[in-house]
Amino acid sequence: MARRTPLYEAHKKLGAKMVEFAGWDMPVQYSSLIAEHEAVRTAAGLFDVSHMGEVEFIGPGALETANRLITNDLARIADGQAAYAGLLNERGGFVDDVVAYRFSPERIFICVNAGNREKDFDWMRSHAKGVTPVNRSDDWAQIAVQGPKAPGIVQKLAKTDVMKIATYRFAEGDVAGVKCIISRTGYTGEDGFELYAPPGQAESLWFALLEAGQGDGIKPAGLGARDSLRTEMKFALYGNDIDDDHTPLEAGLGWIVKMDKAEFTGKPVLERQKAAGVQRKLVGFELTDAGVPRHGYPILKDGQRVGEVTSGTMGPSVKKPIGIGYVPAALAAEGSTFQVEIRGRPAGAKVVKTPFYKKA
Repeated sequence: MARRTPLYEAHKKLGAKMVEFAGWDMPVQYSSLIAEHEAVRTAAGLFDVSHMGEVEFIGPGALETANRLITNDLARIADGQAAYAGLLNERGGFVDDVVAYRFSPERIFICVNAGNREKDFDWMRSHAKGVTPVNRSDDWAQIAVQGPKAPGIVQKLAKTDVMKIATYRFAEGDVAGVKCIISRTGYTGEDGFELYAPPGQAESLWFALLEAGQGDGIKPAGLGARDSLRTEMKFALYGNDIDDDHTPLEAGLGWIVKMDKAEFTGKPVLERQKAAGVQRKLVGFELTDAGVPRHGYPILKDGQRVGEVTSGTMGPSVKKPIGIGYVPAALAAEGSTFQVEIRGRPAGAKVVKTPFYKKA
């Protein structure tokens, strides 16, 4: 049976259509995907992301222990700052993509993907040299408030001056009477916050945010809008665009890898790959023929299968059929053309610059 987040009853009250995702019963939409997507782009959307997992390293040596497991460098950021990073296997492929929060050198907090909660924790525990990680996934609910009006909505309820929290920084503070980690991060390409709160107070926080944002046009938003928003930004989804067989260099995520760090799992493979050059690359493309590209559709060149679509949609903001997929390096340059096979029919496509969506 699928697990439920602390906000399950709230979703039912709001008439959400529920689906199973990564072993969780989650809202896919409340009104419509387009309306929820547009609310995030123009006003604000509220997402339940309590299915995500949290792992903590606490005590002397926490920073060093966590730093050996991830590709980014926590030694280079300040307390109160977060970093997007990869957890890699020995082949250089992704165990997961994570956000690591540096509270202090003795407290590192890592947010992992929902479907990987147990796998990531077991992997970290078996690879940690020094501080033993603690699985805190059941101790936190997580709510994302995203959109141009999101900061103002959170500020109405917060005792902290949240406007002073810069992007990829965080603070601990009170929001609607709930003690939260207030993180200026998100997965939509819009401004906003991710609020980590005690599970027992998640529902009161959820409805307080909806009430505070009523005049600003806030809408609860489901997994459907979350997916179309992140696809328009070419943000990678674990299990679709990145997995244990693809490296950060192939996925265009070289920027989250600090090769001059002393060590991290997978580093030797990435060094060799960087020297030799990658054979395949993750690209963004748009269709030049009718159709919508979807996950798993074959990518063809001269009738031969050369790759596959990892994510695709009709972009609600860009008003075009867009997709992401791995192609041979020779086909990765902007303007390169190929076909996507849509139910047996080849449709023309061309590689374009990403993100697909850019603010006016």
